[in-house]
Amino acid sequence: MARGSGAIGLSEALDRVTGSNTGIEFRAYDGSRSGPRDAAVRVEVRSPRAMHYLVQARNDLGLARAYVSGELQVHGDLHEALRRLWEVNDGNVPWAERLLVLRSAGLRALRPIEPPPQEARMRGRRHSKRRSAVAASHHYDVSNRFYAWMLGPSMAYTCAVYPEPDATLEQAQAAKVDLVCRKLGLRPGMRLLDVGCGWGGMVLHAAEHYGVQALGVTLATRQVEWGRRAIAAAGLSSRAEVRLLDYRDVPEGGFDAVSSIGLTEHVGKTGLPAYFAFLHSRLRPGGRLLNHSITRPNDRYPLLLRDGFIDRYVFPDGELLGPGHIVSTMHDAGFELRHEENLREHYARTLADWEANLDAHWPEAVAEVGEGRARVWRLYLAGARVSFEEDLLELHQLLATRTHAGDSGMPLRPDWEPSASQPEPGGAPSSALTWREPDSAAAPAHTAATETPSGTAAAGEDAHPSPSSAAAISTGTTTGTT
Repeated sequence: MARGSGAIGLSEALDRVTGSNTGIEFRAYDGSRSGPRDAAVRVEVRSPRAMHYLVQARNDLGLARAYVSGELQVHGDLHEALRRLWEVNDGNVPWAERLLVLRSAGLRALRPIEPPPQEARMRGRRHSKRRSAVAASHHYDVSNRFYAWMLGPSMAYTCAVYPEPDATLEQAQAAKVDLVCRKLGLRPGMRLLDVGCGWGGMVLHAAEHYGVQALGVTLATRQVEWGRRAIAAAGLSSRAEVRLLDYRDVPEGGFDAVSSIGLTEHVGKTGLPAYFAFLHSRLRPGGRLLNHSITRPNDRYPLLLRDGFIDRYVFPDGELLGPGHIVSTMHDAGFELRHEENLREHYARTLADWEANLDAHWPEAVAEVGEGRARVWRLYLAGARVSFEEDLLELHQLLATRTHAGDSGMPLRPDWEPSASQPEPGGAPSSALTWREPDSAAAPAHTAATETPSGTAAAGEDAHPSPSSAAAISTGTTTGTT
């Protein structure tokens, strides 16, 4: 059915839906345009297929499908485009406004079409070991080369800590892992368990600079391959190990310290008590836990990212909780909270640096993983950055102890921040944080026996863009239109 009599052009309809004052120019395949002609940001709707996607999903999923497929193009700064759109509309478009767009697009826009092939459809019980493995593989087993271009030599896919305003991403990532080591009070001969270890940066840094015996576990095969080669290249095979293993299947106990950098987001609310209980059981009395995770600012809204861009394209089954709920659950598991800090501004900067890296390697990234998947990451990074800048998401580090008979083993005051006149205890960045992947894809033979095929632990933290209102949060929208 063609556009009805009196219906406005597609560009004008989209401009109205987004508030008509974003300063964004809209252009569409029907020849219509709306908004300032000299705008620094322009949104181009290239085909009827884009309108199918936009009309059929009331949250950010429609925008994501149109953008990932290439049927909708943003000319100019994507981060700025999302920031402007989120100021007016969080992605949960009211029915009246959706009908306005539908009248302009015609009823044919309601005919179902297949989503882009990059979209994940999960099966099985949420957060089961089998489903968790599939979810992690969807995100992390993309391409080590792609991640190296985006993340830089550190291969750290977690919030960096910028010690100075002009610090580089690599300096900030080295500062982050060293801060975690200092908070955990690591010393030579101690045993460290790193759950959701990613590519092994924490394991390697702790082993090299603090002399600990470090074990990291992850469920992402390509991360394990990279980590094992990095350990061998650094000459740390006697002190560091990365296993393909679900954190729930770690058999050893009595660790002096446990680091969880970005795993909590993958555990789920219902699994959080068992998660902290298990980590408590792996620690010796007096041992320390550092839990580093993305959170919502509060617990007032639903926590699932279900059926939005993040759930379908980036982090299937991801759940974000408020810091208060996480702390309460830690206490219920037997931990004593000793220190907390919010690093959300650092995550906004981290995401900006990742965006710059991806843009600098865009042609190679597209050639490596395909344009659709590369566009998933470009949209995700831009949306997540807005979320942290606007305090729609936060990043909390929680330090807790397995206190025994009243003895926490903690100093009277925090001792992990070095004085301005003294170098940081960890020294220079670990060799692992500047190590490059060799051409060979094979893991060192001597590490093969440590692989556990049943491993399905979540692989590590990444940024989850968040909605800008209660309505958006209720549906798990994550691109601002998320």
